[in-house]
Parts: sequence; structure tokens; C-alpha cells
Amino acid sequence: MDGQPTERGQRLSRAAAQRLSLYLRCVAGWPADGEKVSSGRIAEAVGVSDAQVRRDLAALGHLGQRGVGYDARELAGAIRTALGIDRPWRAVLVGVGNLGRALLKYQGFRAQGFEIVGLFDSDPAKVGSEVEGLTIEPVSALTERAVALQAELGVLTVPGETAHAVSEALVAAGVRGILNFAPVVLKLPRRVRLVTVDLAIQLEQLAFQVQQGDALNRAPDED
Repeated sequence: MDGQPTERGQRLSRAAAQRLSLYLRCVAGWPADGEKVSSGRIAEAVGVSDAQVRRDLAALGHLGQRGVGYDARELAGAIRTALGIDRPWRAVLVGVGNLGRALLKYQGFRAQGFEIVGLFDSDPAKVGSEVEGLTIEPVSALTERAVALQAELGVLTVPGETAHAVSEALVAAGVRGILNFAPVVLKLPRRVRLVTVDLAIQLEQLAFQVQQGDALNRAPDED
């Protein structure tokens, strides 16, 4: 399985890591320290089985007590550690258009420990202007500045035709992971992790699921 090692030395699969993120969203808004939450409550909120929740949480260490449940704050801390978000992450954003500006306004990044420390754009009209307290810098300075800013992550909200060149500049700066919103498939060195968010593909998949649901719900005499 691919993924990150947990405190017990196991490695989380991507699917398990995605479920842990969902568990964290639930648990973080639940009881205060000292109160307990059950695997059943988590399972119901996320839409998986009790057994799946218990398996996922067992990989994090000895948490909770059978028949009693998990301390919400302790569990949230263990999940953060497993996901690697128990420390801050410095990121640069490339492409300060409508999507980039919307992402900059999203407060959830900072709340989860992700700090945008640099902005870059190829439009000379944007360079030098300030957005959310950061000055937009030219893409031509990306590699040098990403090194100086000690950026570990890059966020790409650039047109597809420039995404490859920008990703190469980030790789050259030693960036370890890229969140790509450009509608292209990037090929990166194995040492660099990539997550691509193609909104058109997500809508295609949603349309497929709706269509499949319609087919399943259709009465036999309607075929």
C-alpha cells in the first residue's frame, strides 16, 4: 500500500487517508476533551461500516476502549499526526486569477496548518499588486523565490498550457508536493507527490452517478 507511515509503523493507503480526513472533519466538531465518541457514530456520519472505522483507527495506535469509545480530542490529534498535519506546511500559489483568489480567501487552509507564503503570476499587470496580504511576484522568479520562502507545497491554478513549465520550476525549487487545478496530466519525479483536481472530471463523474442512479431507480415497465 502507498501512503504515509503511522505511529505504529504501518502505511496508510490513499483510501484510508481519505477516510481519516472525513473522520477528522466529524470529530473536530464533536464533544470536548474527556467526552467519548463511538466508532458507530463516526461510521454513520461518514457512511462507512463500524468495522471499517475500527480498522482505520486501529492503525493509529491504541486509542479508545471497547464499549466506551474514543476521546474526541485525542482521536483528532492522532488523525492529524497520521495525516502529517500536526505541523505547519508552507505553500506557494501560482496563478492569481479567479480560482486562485477564491482559494486564498478560504480560511480552512490556515486552520488545517497550510500557510500560503508566496503568490506568482505571469501577467505583468498583476505583478506587484497585493492580495490577502501577499505581493504577487513574477513566475520567472518562481524557483529562486520558492527556495527562499522554504515552500514545501505548490498550488497550481494556471492554464493548462503553462502547467508543465510551472511544475518543473517548482520541482527545481525542491517543492515536495503539488496540488494541480490545471486540466492537464502532469508527469513529475517520483519524489514529488501530485494531487490533481479537475473540476470538469468531477462533474463528469457526478453526471455518471446521477445517470446510473436514474437507471437503477427506473421501474421495469419503463424500460
